[in-house]
Formats: sequence, structure tokens, C-alpha cells
Amino acid sequence: MIEDWLSNAYEGMSRRQFLARMSAIGVGVAGFAAASSSVAGEIITTNTDGIIVADGKVVSRDFSVPIYEARPSAPGKYPILITIPEIFGMHEHIKDVTRRFAKEGFLSITFEPYAREGGVLNLPDIASVRKVVDNVPDKRVLNDLDAIVTYAQQHSVGRADRLGVTGFCRGGMYTLLYAALNHELKAAVAWYGPLRPAKTPGVRTAGPLDVASQIDCPVLGLYGGEDVGIPVVDLREMETALNVAGKTAEFILYPGAPHAFFADYRPSYRPDAAKDAWRRCITWFNKYLKI
Repeated sequence: MIEDWLSNAYEGMSRRQFLARMSAIGVGVAGFAAASSSVAGEIITTNTDGIIVADGKVVSRDFSVPIYEARPSAPGKYPILITIPEIFGMHEHIKDVTRRFAKEGFLSITFEPYAREGGVLNLPDIASVRKVVDNVPDKRVLNDLDAIVTYAQQHSVGRADRLGVTGFCRGGMYTLLYAALNHELKAAVAWYGPLRPAKTPGVRTAGPLDVASQIDCPVLGLYGGEDVGIPVVDLREMETALNVAGKTAEFILYPGAPHAFFADYRPSYRPDAAKDAWRRCITWFNKYLKI
């Protein structure tokens, strides 16, 4: 099964255009070939007016995990929102999304899941990226999330009892896995996260469909109807499993949208779907985290 955006996320762009766009956000990949029928995205840049941003580190199992946080500059305490990156890690687009959440009134924190491997932004091709990320145990990422949540709940401006999580692509998968693990979560939003990922001994023993009944918090799923790596049947099965278990869940399917339709630095970007999905995401977190 194809698990990431490469299946249909950047067709219609020349190699030069693609490399220029990736370089603009700090992703030094060089070996990608066009693969879908989308047009170039328009990179969104969110300034720091009215918010405070900072780089930092959080210790997780004797390793200092790099983090990036953003919060409103006005005094007060804010709901906590952990943002889980896609397979390229904590690059500029993910940081920008973190700033967008801060502008909406959240203490938002993202992190670098692949720092122990030296990161993946400058690897020469997708095969090299996958060689790294596909061997990172899910348990390690979930442990890192635990450490970051502990840090956030002790933050001077964080509301420890108002905790949410969101993530993109593989980060969307981790969003659902973590929602099944941490029952303090009040809300989760998964952006096109694989629901039936391949399992590998020592790396992954369960996918979101396997742990759906263990999720307690309200879940919003945002998916593309033309995502060739995530079948619609999986989407409906996940939504049904959550609803049958008495959970609050809503999965939105955007017709014509490919994988990574929110990634404005890729040609997979679909402005209309992205705008609507962002509105739904913020509405979801406002409803469940700001009460």
C-alpha cells in the first residue's frame, strides 16, 4: 500500500519548479519525479504578529527532541495543541501551520520525529527518506509525544486539561494512534492519515483501524477522495467503528482532492478543500478545547 503523498501529490510541476518550491521551505530533496495531475501550490507564510514563537528541546527517554512552539502574545492560558509532522519532519510548512494555530488562540507545539537519525530534509531522494522513517518504531514516536505533552501541560501558558492533537499524512496516523493511547485528549483531527498501514515487527504492530475502539476523544478526519493510498472503504470503516463504539467521529471526504491537499508548498494543494478543511479543524478544536 502506498502510505504517503508521493502517490499523487505533485504532478504537473517541472523538476526545476518542484526543487525550487521544496528549497523555499527548507526541504533539500532532489530525486522526486512528477506523479499526479495537480498544479503548483501557493506557499502560505504566517507572520509572528500577535504571537510568540520559540525553538526548544524536550527530553524523551534520554534524548533531547527538538520542538517549535507558538502561542498568542496576550497574557493568559491557552488550550494545548500538539501538531505532528508528515514524513519530512519539522520543516517550514509545519512550523507555519503551528503559527496558524497560535493565531487561532492555541499553545501549539510541533517537533522533529527523526532527529535521532539526523533528520531527513536533506536526503537525496524519497527512497532515502523512506529508508529512515519506515524503520522508526511507532512506540518511539508515541513516547516522544508523551514527553511533549508533559512539557506542554507544565507550560506557564498551557491549559493542562485542554489537550488536543493533530497531524498530517503519517502524522495523521500518529494522531489516531495517540488518541487511542492518551485518554486525557479532548479532541483529535487527522489529516489524510493512513488507516490500514503495513505492519512490521519491531516497528508497527497496529494501525488506527485496530485501535479505534480505544479512542475516547472526539475525532475529525479530513481526507481526499482521490487519495490513491487511502481507500474510501477504509475511511468509512474507521468512522463506523468509532460511531458503533459510541464515540464522536466525523470523517470528511473531499471529492477530487489528492493526498496532501492541505500542503500549500506542493502541487497537490487544493485551495478550496484546504480552506474548508481548515475551517472545520478550527471549529472542531474551538468546540472541544475552548470550553
